[in-house]
Amino acid sequence: MTAPLDPALQPPPKSGALALSTYRLTKRFGAFTAMDGVSIEVRPGTVHALLGENGAGKSTLVKAVVGYHQPDDGAVLIDGREVAITSPVVARQMGIGMVYQHFTVVPGMTVAENLLLAKGELPAIVPWRKVREELEAFMATTPFKLDLDARPMDLSAGEKQKLEILKQLYLKPRLLILDEPTSVLTPQEADEVLGALRDRAHAGEVSVIMISHKFREVMEVADDVSVLRRGKLMGSHRVQDTSPSLLGAEMMGLGGAHLDDAPPPAGATSAATSHEPLQRAPSVPGAAVRLRVEQLSVLGDRGERAVHGLSVQVKAGEVVGIAGVSGNGQRELMEALVGQRERESGQVWMADEPYHARREQNQRLNVRSLPEEPLRNACVGDLSVAMNMGLRRFDQAPAARLGWLRAGILRDQARALIAAYRVKTQGENAPIKSLSGGNVQRAVLARELDGQVDVLLVSNPVFGLDFAAVAEIHGRIMAVRNQGGAVLLVSEDLDELLKLADRIVVMSEGRIVHSCDALDADRHVLGAFMGGAHHDPSGAPSPSLEAA
Repeated sequence: MTAPLDPALQPPPKSGALALSTYRLTKRFGAFTAMDGVSIEVRPGTVHALLGENGAGKSTLVKAVVGYHQPDDGAVLIDGREVAITSPVVARQMGIGMVYQHFTVVPGMTVAENLLLAKGELPAIVPWRKVREELEAFMATTPFKLDLDARPMDLSAGEKQKLEILKQLYLKPRLLILDEPTSVLTPQEADEVLGALRDRAHAGEVSVIMISHKFREVMEVADDVSVLRRGKLMGSHRVQDTSPSLLGAEMMGLGGAHLDDAPPPAGATSAATSHEPLQRAPSVPGAAVRLRVEQLSVLGDRGERAVHGLSVQVKAGEVVGIAGVSGNGQRELMEALVGQRERESGQVWMADEPYHARREQNQRLNVRSLPEEPLRNACVGDLSVAMNMGLRRFDQAPAARLGWLRAGILRDQARALIAAYRVKTQGENAPIKSLSGGNVQRAVLARELDGQVDVLLVSNPVFGLDFAAVAEIHGRIMAVRNQGGAVLLVSEDLDELLKLADRIVVMSEGRIVHSCDALDADRHVLGAFMGGAHHDPSGAPSPSLEAA
């Protein structure tokens, strides 16, 4: 293999979609091999999807392409020519841009200022009249529009995601890498954004690499797809020649066998295999209402009203899913229900008892919660796994006796839960912050579901987790429902809600604006309500809300 070329000696970048190849790309972090001899080919003018569980090597691969990581072996080739991408600046000079999963916009700057800042090199004095004309001309060519004078702090999550993409398009990339680009978009916004980028790719303007966890997006938008598992390439395919079941089999390490015919991995339970349908017990007519929320209003972080007179109820043996784009009051609602945020007004009942989210009530009424970002919201990072698993019962027998904590009992209980929930850890004494995100989620789930659960409050329980963890957590949530528990589930993923929920309600601007049975739900109708198309600013409930 020839030595990489010095970027300073390379010719100016061409325009139009580029061809990208990686050849046996390898990256090690100490003794851990995060990417092991990965070779993929991105055809110019196509959308290439990357699939894989957490830790599969997707992020390591794209970070090597954009210069954040220097590979230990292998090569990156652009238009068939080996190049040395030593930093993101070099990548940008070569026409490679990346839209990250988390927003990088400056909240206090205008859209125009954020676009200009994306260039990286600015003059001491900005000629704003000329720049404004350039930006307006650029915006006229873009697939979606934003007000140049708007500030990101006033934009919706979907509009911020569009701004992130516009920042990259402003630089006229030849290759655009997208990391989970639709996680904060409504279905309509997702279709708009991905469709527009696909059209640009097919017009020969740009090549696109898209990291996604959603098979539907891959099958509808991508031309090619590569599957990674544990740092290795399991296969690359034309999308038209494959199927979700075959891709899922490769992701799970089942050797490309059809998922419906493949046995589960050794030692795995049915809940841990993503291809098996969830077992849903029949609904019980006349079931008691376990959770009732009436006219609840909650203030946001800046003192604005984030939840407006919201009412919802959940019966025993029922999952009620709350759909909505991030930032429409879901976080404030759940924080108010679990006691992390004060209520401005309204009432909450658990089993016909006024509920104030006190520890004594949680224990007596069997109320449990699985919050979003559990390491931040439900754990003490420096404490051991055993101590975190014991937070629900450290002051109760047998873990406590005569006011003394019996740490050995907590460790014994933790070992049993670690085994039952397959938490991967160096031991029950390891700090919980040392665990991966999926295993922190499993550990918190083990703590919350140990014993009887009458009400379970869940927020985005599988965000960013791999497919095995998703399947297991979904199975555990469904088991609570089947055993008579009432589950209130907030999720930004419609596929998750359609899979788990008996009933779906939509939140928009802090209000419930739509309700329907999950079996009757239409993805595009839900998306329209999520996007606010049918929102009544007066707050008057629509007839569809009677079921809520």
